[in-house]
Amino acid sequence: MDGTLLIGGAQAPFYLPQGDECDIFTAAFTNSLPLLLKGPTGCGKTRFVAHMAARLGRPLHTVACHDDLSAADLIGRYLLKGGETVWVDGPLTRAVREGAICYLDEVVEARKDVAVVLHPLTDDRRILPIDRTGEELSAAPGFMLVASYNPGYQNILKTLKPSTRQRFLSVEFTFPRPEHEIPVVARESGLDEDRVSLLVRLAGKLRGLKGQDLEEGVSTRLVVYAATLIAGGMDLNRAIRAAMIEPLTDDADTRKGLMDLVVAVAG
Repeated sequence: MDGTLLIGGAQAPFYLPQGDECDIFTAAFTNSLPLLLKGPTGCGKTRFVAHMAARLGRPLHTVACHDDLSAADLIGRYLLKGGETVWVDGPLTRAVREGAICYLDEVVEARKDVAVVLHPLTDDRRILPIDRTGEELSAAPGFMLVASYNPGYQNILKTLKPSTRQRFLSVEFTFPRPEHEIPVVARESGLDEDRVSLLVRLAGKLRGLKGQDLEEGVSTRLVVYAATLIAGGMDLNRAIRAAMIEPLTDDADTRKGLMDLVVAVAG
């Protein structure tokens, strides 16, 4: 399964499966079940959802969750338009009405009232009560709720409660194995696989430092950035520093140590 598939004349976003995640997503969609994606930043969760939405022929509403995201942002609100007060659906409500896929990226970042709104959509009721309008929407056929989060960033203030987590099917994502990551990075960046293999090997070394000198390992996205810079003519060390070292830490001593590792790996 890859991005060569044409959906309605358009090419689905490229995605290289790492396991059975595509089968699980399809089964969740077929059985009207919600799905939770767990994994580190930049490992392909968002691309995966876009790919599957295209394969299934469903519209996709993506919401990047943040500290100030409230239930009203998802459901909708009354707004002034042309001197009149009109109701405007939020992305979750639009997805419920249309039978679309709604993807909540990094759902633990949202405010706590969001989880309350999701609960009736993640059981056999599949309804969305809208208190402001008095409506109780039943999810249209084809509606699917997908959420993601990075367990590595969890702390005592930002976790998914068991009562919420156990309403979802769940798939764990990790960084691709080298034999998968190399062709992905080469395809996305245009850099030949021989040079990409060095970047992937370096990424593996940097990921091994997570929890020691680094809070998070280098993402596949950053490896693609580095390869893109190199394909465009940038010097190897400059590209690695800009794309794979500087984004990981603000500490000067740590950056120096990481660049020493680069020299050791790249020569």
